[in-house]
Amino acid sequence: MDASSTYQDSLPVSSDALLAKLEDWGLDFVLYEHVPLRTVEDAKSVEAAMIVEGEKAFRVKNLYLRDKKKRNYLVTLEQDREIDLKALGTQLEVGNLSFGSADRLMQNLGIRPGAVTPLAMINGVENGVRFFIDSAVRHADRIYMHPLVNDRTIAMDVSALWQVFDRLGVQVETLDF
Repeated sequence: MDASSTYQDSLPVSSDALLAKLEDWGLDFVLYEHVPLRTVEDAKSVEAAMIVEGEKAFRVKNLYLRDKKKRNYLVTLEQDREIDLKALGTQLEVGNLSFGSADRLMQNLGIRPGAVTPLAMINGVENGVRFFIDSAVRHADRIYMHPLVNDRTIAMDVSALWQVFDRLGVQVETLDF
């Protein structure tokens, strides 16, 4: 199985269910459907059709990480941010960060590789995943992210994302670079 919407019904929370929840909460978003995107480079190939000219867009890259004590972290960064895992571990005050396996990603965030997103905290909050986001998001109008699958992207106001986190009980920690 891949990370596309074809297999969304095998996830703990489907993309359709997440989108319905956002609508029920009265949060506005724009849904884009596209080819599956697995990397930042893939995302850049379709972004021009999504981003409104002149808007301050926050395009993301997401890292699912574990430390030497097997604690889990979801880190959302500005798409072009260069990152050094050792330095990031120091900033988070944890040691030896490494990427989590596909099995642990499913277990802790309920998604597959290629679909990592801040919205996976719908599952992560219950599994003790700590969430960090790049402080650059404060300067953006809209954020672009996958809704648990990698052949869809949603655009929503950053303020709406904070409302999602509030409703889910996510403790958001910001990272300054």
